Amino acid sequence: MRLYDLAHCRAGDKGNICVLSVFPYHDDDYDLLVRTLTEDRVAAHLREVAPGGVRRYEVPNLDALHFVCTRSPEHSVTTTLNLDAHGKSLSFALLELDVPEPAA
Repeated sequence: MRLYDLAHCRAGDKGNICVLSVFPYHDDDYDLLVRTLTEDRVAAHLREVAPGGVRRYEVPNLDALHFVCTRSPEHSVTTTLNLDAHGKSLSFALLELDVPEPAA
Protein backbone atom coordinates (compact mmCIF):
# COMPACT_ATOMS: atom_id res chain seq x y z
CA MET A 1 0.00 0.00 0.00
CA ARG A 2 1.04 3.61 -0.31
CA LEU A 3 1.66 6.00 2.54
CA TYR A 4 -1.29 8.14 1.41
CA ASP A 5 -3.56 5.23 2.37
CA LEU A 6 -2.44 5.61 6.02
CA ALA A 7 -1.53 9.27 6.43
CA HIS A 8 -1.64 12.80 5.17
CA CYS A 9 1.23 15.26 4.91
CA ARG A 10 1.56 19.01 5.47
CA ALA A 11 4.45 20.97 4.02
CA GLY A 12 6.23 24.24 4.50
CA ASP A 13 9.31 25.61 2.82
CA LYS A 14 11.74 28.49 2.84
CA GLY A 15 14.66 28.74 0.46
CA ASN A 16 16.09 25.25 -0.04
CA ILE A 17 14.68 23.81 3.22
CA CYS A 18 11.39 21.94 3.12
CA VAL A 19 9.56 20.63 6.17
CA LEU A 20 7.17 17.70 5.76
CA SER A 21 4.91 16.63 8.63
CA VAL A 22 3.22 13.22 8.34
CA PHE A 23 0.09 12.47 10.37
CA PRO A 24 -1.63 9.06 10.36
CA TYR A 25 -5.39 9.07 9.79
CA HIS A 26 -5.69 6.69 12.76
CA ASP A 27 -3.59 7.06 15.92
CA ASP A 28 -3.06 3.28 16.01
CA ASP A 29 -0.92 3.53 12.86
CA TYR A 30 1.63 5.93 14.36
CA ASP A 31 3.97 3.16 15.58
CA LEU A 32 3.96 1.58 12.12
CA LEU A 33 4.94 4.93 10.59
CA VAL A 34 7.72 5.38 13.16
CA ARG A 35 9.15 1.97 12.20
CA THR A 36 8.67 2.42 8.47
CA LEU A 37 9.51 6.07 7.76
CA THR A 38 13.15 6.13 8.79
CA GLU A 39 15.43 9.01 7.85
CA ASP A 40 17.33 6.74 5.47
CA ARG A 41 14.18 5.45 3.76
CA VAL A 42 12.67 8.90 3.29
CA ALA A 43 16.02 10.31 2.12
CA ALA A 44 16.34 7.50 -0.45
CA HIS A 45 12.77 8.08 -1.64
CA LEU A 46 13.33 11.84 -2.04
CA ARG A 47 17.02 11.64 -3.07
CA GLU A 48 16.58 13.49 -6.36
CA VAL A 49 14.80 16.48 -4.86
CA ALA A 50 16.38 16.50 -1.38
CA PRO A 51 20.03 15.58 -2.00
CA GLY A 52 21.15 17.56 1.05
CA GLY A 53 19.65 14.96 3.38
CA VAL A 54 16.65 14.41 5.61
CA ARG A 55 16.33 14.78 9.39
CA ARG A 56 13.42 13.11 11.18
CA TYR A 57 11.84 14.31 14.41
CA GLU A 58 9.20 12.33 16.27
CA VAL A 59 6.30 14.26 17.77
CA PRO A 60 4.45 11.51 19.67
CA ASN A 61 2.05 13.82 21.50
CA LEU A 62 0.65 14.77 18.06
CA ASP A 63 1.17 11.33 16.48
CA ALA A 64 3.33 13.04 13.88
CA LEU A 65 6.67 12.61 12.16
CA HIS A 66 8.42 15.80 11.12
CA PHE A 67 11.00 15.66 8.30
CA VAL A 68 13.38 18.50 7.48
CA CYS A 69 14.59 18.06 3.90
CA THR A 70 17.48 19.98 2.37
CA ARG A 71 17.14 20.56 -1.33
CA SER A 72 19.81 21.70 -3.74
CA PRO A 73 19.99 25.46 -4.37
CA GLU A 74 18.46 25.09 -7.84
CA HIS A 75 15.34 23.68 -6.15
CA SER A 76 15.01 26.67 -3.84
CA VAL A 77 11.50 28.09 -3.81
CA THR A 78 12.73 31.64 -4.08
CA THR A 79 15.35 31.19 -6.82
CA THR A 80 14.27 28.45 -9.21
CA LEU A 81 12.61 28.71 -12.58
CA ASN A 82 11.50 25.06 -12.29
CA LEU A 83 7.77 24.40 -12.18
CA ASP A 84 6.27 24.11 -8.68
CA ALA A 85 9.27 23.52 -6.43
CA HIS A 86 7.12 24.15 -3.37
CA GLY A 87 6.89 21.75 -0.45
CA LYS A 88 3.36 20.66 -1.29
CA SER A 89 4.77 18.88 -4.35
CA LEU A 90 7.38 17.20 -2.18
CA SER A 91 4.70 16.13 0.31
CA PHE A 92 2.80 14.36 -2.48
CA ALA A 93 6.03 12.67 -3.57
CA LEU A 94 6.54 11.37 -0.02
CA LEU A 95 2.97 10.05 0.14
CA GLU A 96 3.77 7.80 -2.85
CA LEU A 97 6.13 5.73 -0.64
CA ASP A 98 5.25 2.04 -0.29
CA VAL A 99 4.48 1.01 3.31
CA PRO A 100 3.32 -2.27 4.85
CA GLU A 101 -0.33 -2.67 5.69
CA PRO A 102 -1.13 -2.26 9.40
CA ALA A 103 -2.13 -5.31 11.36
CA ALA A 104 -5.90 -5.72 11.53
